[in-house]
Amino acid sequence: MRVLEAEATVSDLDAFIATVGAVSDETEATIQAFDARYIAGRSHLERAVELADRAISRGNEIARDRAVEFILYASGRRQINRAFEIGVSEGTVPVVILVDGGDEDAAEAALFDRLDLTPADTLGDYDESLVCDFFDIGDDERAAADGDLAALVNERVALLAVDR
Repeated sequence: MRVLEAEATVSDLDAFIATVGAVSDETEATIQAFDARYIAGRSHLERAVELADRAISRGNEIARDRAVEFILYASGRRQINRAFEIGVSEGTVPVVILVDGGDEDAAEAALFDRLDLTPADTLGDYDESLVCDFFDIGDDERAAADGDLAALVNERVALLAVDR
């Protein structure tokens, strides 16, 4: 699993998604782009990939596409339209792009070549308020977890597997 960090300028979301899909097809890599403000660290993505792959291997996947399964688990949501709220949107946004399998080197090069991406440290620079709101994490829950927001997000990711 490779995690790419960048600032993305997305003027046409459909074109951005089409380019990601084309690179995925060409390199046989699974690629999913996230708005970095919602990603509570590398462990958040690692757990989502682990659980998505486990669901796929057991025939319990929610989506037909592995990249969609990644975003479902990362968001802790079964509804695809809600899950994509943590995806990339139009404008200039911090992104984290997950590349897994296939030719990861070629995928990384092609993404930086074809998309308007500027390398930047974005992983772990999440918006606490946005994350708490999206994952429905309140002050009492944070206090009980000693403020470890990443751990609470990882718990939400894991709960998707049992919320069937």
